[in-house]
Amino acid sequence: MADQRTFVIIGASLAGAKAAETLRTEGFDGRVVLIGEEPVRPYERPPLSKDYLRGEVGPDAAFVHDEGYYDEHGIELLTSTSAQRLDVEGRQVTLDSGETVSYDAVLLTTGAAARRLSITGSDLDGVHYLRTMEDADRLREALGRGGPLVVIGAGWIGCEVAASARQMGVDVALVEMGDLPLERVLGPELGRFYRDVHAEHGVDMHFGTGIEALRGGSKVDAVDLTDGTSLPADVVVVGVGVAPRTELAEAAGLTVDNGIVTDEHLAASVTGVYAAGDVASAWHPVLGRRIRLEHWSSALNQGPAAAKNMLGEATPYTKIPYFYSDQYDVSMEYAGLATTWDDVVFRGDPASREFIVFWTEDHRVRAGMNVNVWDVNPAIAALVSSGNPVDRDRLADPDVELTSLAP
Repeated sequence: MADQRTFVIIGASLAGAKAAETLRTEGFDGRVVLIGEEPVRPYERPPLSKDYLRGEVGPDAAFVHDEGYYDEHGIELLTSTSAQRLDVEGRQVTLDSGETVSYDAVLLTTGAAARRLSITGSDLDGVHYLRTMEDADRLREALGRGGPLVVIGAGWIGCEVAASARQMGVDVALVEMGDLPLERVLGPELGRFYRDVHAEHGVDMHFGTGIEALRGGSKVDAVDLTDGTSLPADVVVVGVGVAPRTELAEAAGLTVDNGIVTDEHLAASVTGVYAAGDVASAWHPVLGRRIRLEHWSSALNQGPAAAKNMLGEATPYTKIPYFYSDQYDVSMEYAGLATTWDDVVFRGDPASREFIVFWTEDHRVRAGMNVNVWDVNPAIAALVSSGNPVDRDRLADPDVELTSLAP
């Protein structure tokens, strides 16, 4: 007899799609409902600022599954549909159509939303945010007209968009309130590295300054900085971070603190409710703290873990955080999570564009990043996971196998 339970997934994202897939691969033959606001099937977001934005690949390179996958596996994919209310007592989800869907367990993979500017001119045509495939399509079209681009914010999205635009032949100015790109995440040593990479590719960089106003008639044509500089702009891309989409969870009475608070099993504060991906602030038993990560790997791996827990398999989420970035000919992978550190150890010369860097605290590796060096990320993750003290000289020595440092 088929399982009579219904599992509802709110958010047809990478996390949501992988959760639905896992429910089926684990043998669940009950009802699976996957609810998505966008008109297209689930896709991965990393290509949106890279090869998809540049027009080098089409949508099929981003979609999580082939078009017929959801029908073939009995997954009810509801596109262009939003969940308006989550009733955790009655175990029902109310859709924007007014229809209600009862559930035995529900997974929230609602993701995050781009933070918006609220300054003079921020509503002008030509001001873009990059979060969805539709955003990337509009931005590609705008960049194709060839006018100058101003990117506001030198985080991952800002830097990747700047790199892609330069590769498309667009003049780019990058504006950042901090002193260096990516400094908040990587520190000054790597901030200077990425500053030099972008400078070599002709990006006009403005650090230590904010945005006074965006100017234009109906369409933006200039960006005024707080230091008095005015930058010409046919296109503006705002990349000043994202905020977790917790509105549904908050209204339902779930515990929220910089995301939906979950335990190591991705279970929220109310029985039968789970969260995964950008929206989840999950307890990490290896790192010993709650973390919320806005990265592809969390969506990819937390969705399946949540699905297994919905099925009662008691699967703690223990994967070490991971992300990657491609900018020009500089590709990197990062494992771990260093929010504080007392030393930065390089293995190799950054000038060569092939090196590994470690962030350590009390001689323990909190995170490591390999730049144009491959097949070492699992060893870096093992170093982070072990929590063992590591000799600095051996860590820096390229002749010492990384695998030997994390028994």
